[in-house]
Amino acid sequence: MSKKSGANAYENASGESAAIDRAEHLAAAEGALLRADDLTAGYIPEVNILNHCDFHVNEGELVGIIGPNGAGKSTLLKAIFGLVTVREGDITLRGQSLRGKKANQLVDMGVGFVPQTENVFPTLTVEENMQMGLFLRPKKFSERWDYVVDLFPRLSDRRKQRAGSLSGGERQMVAMARALMMEPSVLLLDEPSAGLSPVLQDEVFILTKRINRTGVSVIMVEQNARRCLQICDRGYVLDQGRNAYTGAGSDLMNDPHVISLYLGTLAKA
Repeated sequence: MSKKSGANAYENASGESAAIDRAEHLAAAEGALLRADDLTAGYIPEVNILNHCDFHVNEGELVGIIGPNGAGKSTLLKAIFGLVTVREGDITLRGQSLRGKKANQLVDMGVGFVPQTENVFPTLTVEENMQMGLFLRPKKFSERWDYVVDLFPRLSDRRKQRAGSLSGGERQMVAMARALMMEPSVLLLDEPSAGLSPVLQDEVFILTKRINRTGVSVIMVEQNARRCLQICDRGYVLDQGRNAYTGAGSDLMNDPHVISLYLGTLAKA
């Protein structure tokens, strides 16, 4: 596991610890599918939420992002998807910069995004939601529909039902399925288990792992740190917009410093 003390590693940007942390990221991110380098971003001028944040995901990886409220977890996903102003650094997919790209361009390049809220068209049917997800390639609808109903069989039975009439768990399935219609290389999930019952939360994590096993790289922001770290290949702990810790999910879940500083009741779970 790599420790990067967000508050300390960048206070002395020319210091040894910062140099080591950057060197570790640059080496690990070589050849990554998607990477963010020295990323600084925020919503309003002069206020940065992300501060020199480094991140990467490899082909076929499931990477979890955890941390306290306000740490910048969702902001990182929104920066990747062009919804937050990036002031410094870069984000690249297969070596091509994503900065300045519009949402339809990012989707066409292979980036899928499922926001935490307002992630379905409630007045449209499940089928129509899927059609909206594939508006750039409508001729592939039958092929992609078969793919998503194989992952989410329940959607086949709900095909003609309005998305707004579905349960919370089913709406989350619709949102995830729609993002998969364009055959993304990487799927961004912003707190997919939020607001769901414990049983439905567990179902979402199982579905996320199933999606990843089809070859889709997944970046998942989660408040349910325990379940997130259980299923992810690697994890990042963000604090104040910086990387605090990175490592294998199992290593982070069992690290006493991560538990005491960031995971709270995980130690007693």
